[in-house]
Amino acid sequence: MLTVTSTAIDGVKVVTPKSIADSRGAFCETYNQERFAEHGITANFVQDNQSASAAIGTIRGLHFQGHPAAQAKLIRVLKGRIFDVAVDLRRSSPTYGKWVAEEVSAENRKQIFIPIGFAHGFCTLEIGTHVFYKASAFYSPLNDFGIAWDDPDLGIDWPVAPSNATLSDKDRRMPAFRSLPGYFE
Repeated sequence: MLTVTSTAIDGVKVVTPKSIADSRGAFCETYNQERFAEHGITANFVQDNQSASAAIGTIRGLHFQGHPAAQAKLIRVLKGRIFDVAVDLRRSSPTYGKWVAEEVSAENRKQIFIPIGFAHGFCTLEIGTHVFYKASAFYSPLNDFGIAWDDPDLGIDWPVAPSNATLSDKDRRMPAFRSLPGYFE
């Protein structure tokens, strides 16, 4: 049992599992292939990943994998809260270069489905945030790419000032959106 809501960009969806609470606590089914398929989410997930971020304002992204290892992702938060972003990299899409964002938290139980053809990133909004995501292709260093999180051409309204953001060295060196070849023609 779940609710699936479309976003302003075709293909990116917000999935909210139904939680059943009783005196012991709560239970929810976070993934069911048949239920997801009923809502048009047919990715075959092959890998699970989890990150832990100590500080508020930690940025991870904007990442994607190109073909033949392109990935769809299903993101959820196990502890804490994030500002989750998907950027459309599909050149033929009417929303090419546009982004959508959603607050995802352990409390609201929302999950974000991001199809192939998008860059993904997030900013932590709480100390000690843990993010879990499923991927539809295995990690491939040869096909691992990204774009600058703070690229002015994208204009993402991040909830952290650049001077307060915590990033990896790799994420600090990501190229500009304009410089990307057509990974998803």
